[in-house]
Amino acid sequence: MNAWHYECPACGAHYAIEPGRYLCDLCAAGQAADQPLAGVLECRWEGPWQGDKVSIPLPVAREHFPPVPVGNTPLWEPQRLRSSTGFSSLYLKDDTCEPSGSFKDRASFLVAAFARERGIREIALASTGNAASSMSAIGAAAGLKITVFLPKKAPVAKRVQVLQYGAELKEVDGTYDLAFEQSLAYSKATGTLSRNTAYNPLTIEGKKTVAFELVSDLGGKAPEHVFVPVGDGVIMAGVYKGFEDLVRLGRIAKVPTIWACQAEGSSAIARAFAVGGFGKPIASDTAADSISVDVPRNGAHALAKLKKYGGRAVVVSDAEIYEAQKELAAGSGLFAEPSSSAAWAGFKKAMPELEKDAAIVVMITGSGLKDIAGAMKALGL
Repeated sequence: MNAWHYECPACGAHYAIEPGRYLCDLCAAGQAADQPLAGVLECRWEGPWQGDKVSIPLPVAREHFPPVPVGNTPLWEPQRLRSSTGFSSLYLKDDTCEPSGSFKDRASFLVAAFARERGIREIALASTGNAASSMSAIGAAAGLKITVFLPKKAPVAKRVQVLQYGAELKEVDGTYDLAFEQSLAYSKATGTLSRNTAYNPLTIEGKKTVAFELVSDLGGKAPEHVFVPVGDGVIMAGVYKGFEDLVRLGRIAKVPTIWACQAEGSSAIARAFAVGGFGKPIASDTAADSISVDVPRNGAHALAKLKKYGGRAVVVSDAEIYEAQKELAAGSGLFAEPSSSAAWAGFKKAMPELEKDAAIVVMITGSGLKDIAGAMKALGL
């Protein structure tokens, strides 16, 4: 079995994969206030891969994963949307059917497996809603205590999920950014494992699994374009990490073009992509709560990937997001929450730049049932 370690993509430093290790000491020492995390780490294996030719390399042995079906989600071939858009090889990657209804289960699954492998009994995290309900669901299956820091303005359905799964809910009178800081303080004070997105490298590693599934679904070929809803940048970084690993394994020739789809009211990564770096934070204001952040914690790491591989950024309004949500549901039968609908809205805006026969995947990362109030507002109900 291959040995694994954490590696800092910024400076190349290596660290053991162990509880309490989250960031690169060297790079994190230069952390600036109100800026994305410095020193985000990635999981790496050493030497040629010793597993079989189709497995997904992960740093935790399979026997430690909880008994819950995560991943292997459907890749839809939406015939009516193909017809209406003219794109013959258009696909929807449907992660609304994960156990908690969101893509975040991929990260929670690996974090829970790591906790079980190391004998850890509690995991804490901050969330805008989906990571909270996800970790709570996977924690219930794994027999772990989950402590969640969640803004009071998070959709009711996501708060209900957290409580139904038996997690401890600590509501925060403020933004996700404040919840993030409170959860870190809690983890440091109690020694609890943090699942905070980007801060824990395993959250990126767990999300890379979608890239492996896409290549498998497409008969061993990578799509040419992937549209990803982006808030803090961790899902996008995970998608990139998966395709990077696939190139390293020799299963694909190159990383596809990734499109970072952001809401106008929370577009820090797109702004940084346009001007070359992150400036002063701007308070987020969007109906797409799952991608609403003031400071994208994984922003610097995700931006570096976007630049390295020639990715693109597209910004859409809330009105375009709600229009996309209705079009997706009525045109394919797939009901997505606003954050996921941002990816479809991004695809619609980018259509003039795309080849009609290109293999295109739009990632649908959360169920519309998680935010019924938003959907009702969009419908004028």
